[in-house]
Amino acid sequence: MEALLVLTDDERSQLAERLGSVEASPYKDYPEFSELISKIVADGGVPARLLRTAERIRSERSEGIADAHVLRNCPVDEDLPEIGNEDPSAEKKSRKVTFIGEGFLELLAQITQTPLLSYANRFGGDFFIDVIAINKYLGKQTGYNGGEVVFHNDRTAHPVRADYITLLGMRCPPDDLVYTGFVPGRRLIAELSPDIQRVLREPYFVTPFDVVSRDANDGLDSTPAHAILSGVSSLRYLDTHTMTAADAPVEAKDALLAFKNALTRVPKERHRMQEGDVLTFANQHGLHNREQIEISDTRRALGRWLLKTYAFADQAAADAHSGAWIDGIPGKVGD
Repeated sequence: MEALLVLTDDERSQLAERLGSVEASPYKDYPEFSELISKIVADGGVPARLLRTAERIRSERSEGIADAHVLRNCPVDEDLPEIGNEDPSAEKKSRKVTFIGEGFLELLAQITQTPLLSYANRFGGDFFIDVIAINKYLGKQTGYNGGEVVFHNDRTAHPVRADYITLLGMRCPPDDLVYTGFVPGRRLIAELSPDIQRVLREPYFVTPFDVVSRDANDGLDSTPAHAILSGVSSLRYLDTHTMTAADAPVEAKDALLAFKNALTRVPKERHRMQEGDVLTFANQHGLHNREQIEISDTRRALGRWLLKTYAFADQAAADAHSGAWIDGIPGKVGD
């Protein structure tokens, strides 16, 4: 994907300096951290080109022009610790002493007016999640498996789902060819006949909870039946895992097969994440995956580290879920 904006080295350095001055930890006091970032915005600490780009992102999203955008040469912490693959989240929180990457993602969320979302039982309720291989999930169907990931929405089975996901390249082996793919929902739906779309809008389908969610919450059991398609192009789908419900009519199986075939045929957008890259895309109105084309060093590849945030489409979308807030923190929902 072509970058919408490439920050200059001066812009990146100035942002890094401002973000580096924020002493609050987003992992100990997210509301204070967010407030300090908002002061940087209010004090004019954001480059004008970045503000214009944020406005363009909002415009292209609302007008249906584009659902995925790339920024490059964004500020990242200079001294990144090694966090391993046993419990990288805990290692990060004990060893990472600067929060420049987190600050940039928070700043981007504020200027695009997309409030962040976190899950209380997922990585300690953090608003900034590490997409990195975790030993106990190697080879499983999750983004923490150290390998490829099929097309999906994040938190497919959860009642509160992010509208947008943003990824920041923290540590990306430069010789590896690893791509994040994205399919806009509108493009995928255009491949389907009206009759198939009609069936996909019925609650004939089920998607199991992901393994990370099940590990974090023993109370999770089976998921209720759901539609794959809702609204104009909102999807709820996990490839190779979403299936028809036991009591679904035969036409549901035909519709699911047609959907899978369309997903295979439809043109995809792909981006190879590098350090300092930001990829922000629609979670509900699209599907994304991870492809490993070539890995030069398998062990080193397990250290590939992206920082991720979930976000609501706007403040109104966040407020619609205010009844789910816990610990008195807006955006933090139960699992």
